[in-house]
Amino acid sequence: MKALIYDGVETLGFRDTDMAVPRNGEHLVRVEAVGICGSDMHAYLGHDARRPAPLILGHEAAGVIEGGPRDGERVTINPLVHCGICAACMAGRENLCPDRQIISMPPREGAFAQFVAMPAANLVTVPASVPLTKAALAEPLAVSWHAVRLGLAVLDGAMDRRALVIGGGAIGLAAALALKAMGVEDVTITEPNDARRAYLSDACGQDAVVVADGMFPLVVDAVGFAATRKIASAHAAPGGVIVHVGLGEDTGGLDIRRMTLQEITFIGTYTYTAQDFRDTAAAIFDGRLGPLDWTETRPLSEGARAFADIRAGRVPAPKIILNPHA
Repeated sequence: MKALIYDGVETLGFRDTDMAVPRNGEHLVRVEAVGICGSDMHAYLGHDARRPAPLILGHEAAGVIEGGPRDGERVTINPLVHCGICAACMAGRENLCPDRQIISMPPREGAFAQFVAMPAANLVTVPASVPLTKAALAEPLAVSWHAVRLGLAVLDGAMDRRALVIGGGAIGLAAALALKAMGVEDVTITEPNDARRAYLSDACGQDAVVVADGMFPLVVDAVGFAATRKIASAHAAPGGVIVHVGLGEDTGGLDIRRMTLQEITFIGTYTYTAQDFRDTAAAIFDGRLGPLDWTETRPLSEGARAFADIRAGRVPAPKIILNPHA
């Protein structure tokens, strides 16, 4: 099969590789759409030791099952594989499973390929009316759905429902959409990139600004740099919540004194539970997350150029979807 393979810092090669082989209880999926994630970019830039070269990246995927009793079924892929028997899994918090694996990280190759093998439980059926390019957004949308769900649960209606989202990439936009799907109408996104900010405002109908003004009961940091954490701790209202999703850099930025004196809750969030993924997929299928027409599609064979364009800030759309069979 053909795959886009990470060979080293800012180096990707599109070439033949070994065919994906399903293990016991798995299905072979012909990948029809796979998105480029921020974590893929971190690996591409050499910033993720968990993803050593050479490796097939990519974990935001949808496709069609080939072979077996579910042959021909259109599915979106939950890339997080868990053990199913530990305390975290039994509590429905599969994202905290100590033995969790995710495709695009050893020992599992990713979905920037024509085929990928996945456990049956990780495949969610996609209705015929939903394009697979849209179904592939289930993974990044689930990340934000999970984060927003946790943040709103802490607020528990104790404050007015307004939110600030820091970062207008796919995770930030997804957080804004999840907030609105959960009843929060007053959402502001901060985004410094002029082209992306204009895209968010004009094409996505979001309230996108360069700099936030005022205090917000809920702040979502979808970037995760020291500078954005500084913004988050400055704009969280007393008694408010900061939900941290981004993994830009490890340390710095938080005003711990202010957060302590103002009783501001900080929540680190990682991926999603299996139920969050299913709930997000359902919200995509029934339209609660909007038209989801803010993607750009390119052939997987042009994936290296897509990464370079994202790196250079030449892509206004929040998400590029790659087609392995184009």
